[in-house]
Amino acid sequence: MALYEDCIRSGQWLFRHRGFLPLFGVALLFTQIVSVAIPGEPDTVPMAWPLVCFGISLVGLAVRAYTIGCAAPGTSGRNRDTQVARSLNTTGMYSIVRHPLYLGNYLGWLGPVLLPLRAWPAIVIGLMFWLYYERIMFAEEEFLRGQYGQVFVDWSARTPAFIPSFRHWVPPATPFHLRPVLRREYSSLLQLVLIFAALNVAEWRVSFGVWRIDPFWLGALIFGIVVAVVLRLVRRHTTLLAKPAR
Repeated sequence: MALYEDCIRSGQWLFRHRGFLPLFGVALLFTQIVSVAIPGEPDTVPMAWPLVCFGISLVGLAVRAYTIGCAAPGTSGRNRDTQVARSLNTTGMYSIVRHPLYLGNYLGWLGPVLLPLRAWPAIVIGLMFWLYYERIMFAEEEFLRGQYGQVFVDWSARTPAFIPSFRHWVPPATPFHLRPVLRREYSSLLQLVLIFAALNVAEWRVSFGVWRIDPFWLGALIFGIVVAVVLRLVRRHTTLLAKPAR
């Protein structure tokens, strides 16, 4: 099999399993927690740096939310079995970067990766992310090229794949809608607060030998769980989060 076809085939496989493979990076991350205990000082896990890291992840979540809220119907979905694109998004976030959802994912994962303040795990997980999503983006772009031909070629020529450029910013063709964000991203919020809460517990355990969680992370975790449960129930049993007519 030629390398070109192999890249497409592996990218399609990774596309279908993109929700599970990053768990290997999470497992590696938890092995890198180091003690923050200072002899003679009270038992305390510092909050300043974790909050900075949490803020980076929230920026990633905001990028995803804005992209999804302004995306055209039938695009930027969570479909896993096959590629779907009823139209080619070229405005809004898609006018500054071709894969804004994966950029949001990267920022979301960057926060917890930076938390242990160790260089090599950040480098390893960053390389894993690059190799992982590069194949997925390759497969997606091959699909879009087949669907939209020269329109895709022209758009991709002026729009960077992953590092945003605001030179060709175009306002979103569709107004922002909150409902698709609430319908789809509650799980992303829950995963985010769950990882940071678990890292806080791990820091307490490694540093002081106790199972404990700081009130802030406990509150964030409870908030994430409540939001996820409520929105899931609303989605399953009402039409409040049904796809808006555009």
